[in-house]
Amino acid sequence: MAGIVGIENSGKQDQVARMLARVAHRGASGSKIIESHGATLGAVWPEAEAEPTPAMLRKQAAWDAEQPPLPDPAALRQKRGPFALTAATPHGVFLARDPLGIRPLYYGRTDEGDLCFGSEAKALVGMTDHIHDFPPGTWYESREGFQTFFEMEPGPELGQNSDEIVAELRLQLEQAVSRRLDHELMGCWLAGGLDSSTLAALARPQVRALHTFAAGTPGSPDLALAQQVAEFLKTEHHEIMVTQDELLAALPRVIWHVESFDVPLVRSAMIRYLATKRAADFVETILFDDGANELFGGHDYLKEMEPENLPKELVHSAQSLHKTALQWVDRSASSQGLVAHVPFLDLDVFEYAMRIPPELKLRRNGETIGKWILRRAMSDALPQDVIHPHRASLWQGAGVAFLLALSAEDQITDQEFRRERTLPNGWTLSTKEELMYYRVFRDHFGELDDLSWMGGSKEAPAS
Repeated sequence: MAGIVGIENSGKQDQVARMLARVAHRGASGSKIIESHGATLGAVWPEAEAEPTPAMLRKQAAWDAEQPPLPDPAALRQKRGPFALTAATPHGVFLARDPLGIRPLYYGRTDEGDLCFGSEAKALVGMTDHIHDFPPGTWYESREGFQTFFEMEPGPELGQNSDEIVAELRLQLEQAVSRRLDHELMGCWLAGGLDSSTLAALARPQVRALHTFAAGTPGSPDLALAQQVAEFLKTEHHEIMVTQDELLAALPRVIWHVESFDVPLVRSAMIRYLATKRAADFVETILFDDGANELFGGHDYLKEMEPENLPKELVHSAQSLHKTALQWVDRSASSQGLVAHVPFLDLDVFEYAMRIPPELKLRRNGETIGKWILRRAMSDALPQDVIHPHRASLWQGAGVAFLLALSAEDQITDQEFRRERTLPNGWTLSTKEELMYYRVFRDHFGELDDLSWMGGSKEAPAS
């Protein structure tokens, strides 16, 4: 994905160049620094997202998108693909982010009061003491402030004919995958479970060669299941075997890119990072399966929930994606100069899935089965071992959790943990593994008082 940075002031080329250097990994195909209407903007982009041709847009805007919208609220409402957009207009700086937050964007104010912004928080560290995550589905203009253009909420519930819903869902997924297959050669994350296998199955007939990538420790469930699916679909499959030493060697780079010390986020990012590192040798774009659990009720905790409460909870879960799953997807891919696609979060699929009745997502018949409707939709395209539920969490299935936790026990004494577990902003670290990650994070970004922008499940304490 592309990298964008900027400051709402003119004559800031040197500062913007330094900001841009911190996100240079997001694109090696081209770069620019422009000055327009009292703002200085910068961008880098990969080959797969080479800039389009409108000359006026190139001279006044920087974006992370394959086809950016115009810097106009009406144009944002028509845009269906992911984007982060910054533009210098006669009325001031215009910023906008796609409805689900698939493309990242952060902002803050310098000591001089200038608005500064960038694709990754690291571009703003040292520029401002207060970094903020730009809200998805929102635009900002200097005169108008922040304005929402997309509300994430369940639509009117579909009828109860499950066969029709199954057929329509399958069609929606096929179209979402097809819209992202603009190369004869594509990559796909393949963990062997239903979600990643669905994308691989839908992509495979549409491309000349599909490279699939799985990462895990020797003997981990993900590797075995991914191999089975790859053989079934006849993909070009790549296994990335990881050891404890390799995990620890990669950890500093993973935390630098993911900008978090949240344990689930770092664990998941670790596996994706190792997979995309291999993928970069073969492809420019890669499909990821994130969003399916939030759309179709795949998380284990949802099984105890009453059906009438499920739609509201799924919306709440989807609203957090831009600070959890979408963050590790973006950072893993961009660290290698790749473009990642998340077809489950195609807006057409998202809006349709939010209307599917909850009883078709969580099926209760003796046992509670999550993602029942998705299993039905893919029942003719995948091995039955994949269709039937059996999955662990990403990092559990890959076998990394035990090795990372063990490493933390080896590195950190009980006394050190008690002494260091309370952070300057008041957060309390829960485990030695989290402290191990925080130490690396602190080495990269310093000891920050404000961490409210950080991705993951942690929240700032109440004041």
